[in-house]
Amino acid sequence: SLILGKNFLFTFQEKPGDVFEPVRDRLRQHKGRIRSLGPDYLAYALIDAIVDNYFLVLEKMGDRIEALEERLVQNPTDDILQMLHRLKREMIYLRKSVWPLRELLSGLERSESSLIQQSTGVYFRDVYDHTIQIIDTIESYRDIISGMLDTYLSSVSNKMSEVMKVLTIISTIFIPLTFIAGIYGMNFEYMPELGWKWSYPLVWLLMIGVSILMVVFFRKKKWL
Repeated sequence: SLILGKNFLFTFQEKPGDVFEPVRDRLRQHKGRIRSLGPDYLAYALIDAIVDNYFLVLEKMGDRIEALEERLVQNPTDDILQMLHRLKREMIYLRKSVWPLRELLSGLERSESSLIQQSTGVYFRDVYDHTIQIIDTIESYRDIISGMLDTYLSSVSNKMSEVMKVLTIISTIFIPLTFIAGIYGMNFEYMPELGWKWSYPLVWLLMIGVSILMVVFFRKKKWL
């Protein structure tokens, strides 16, 4: 939180740690124009430091998304799905964090307060443009993540279809084999083939031959 006055600027934060160290260094080492300009320019410098940090966060997220894209193409796993959901939640949280900052800068840009000099207003407009760019990047990343989730679900569905296809082919091969085994498993008193010397190996050859023919047929149809 920032409280801007005529000759002062107060900042408040709930937790230790912030992104203002570069601004403090500039003040300690008398770099730049912060000391020579008013508190409105200091407010701009602090807000600009926050916005710059968002760019760094987005850059790291972009690297994570790119790495996940490569893994998704090579081998989609449940871990990738969890990471994508985590990234999506982080993007939502990031957008909720940036949006109020955008509204604040929009108000400062339109403000006619005497606390903000006209020369400083130009800097606030520049930071406002950066927040718009950040929000656009967040939306782009969210679209990419949604597309990756669709790709993952499609990949899992394709794998399941391949498994079902193999199981269906195996079941289809066993249909005629089951038919042949069922015929010779019937308890008729008179079945001439049962008295033949080579009936058992012939039945085996018949079943193996039928299986081979069906496999060849499936391969010609490119089902295997």
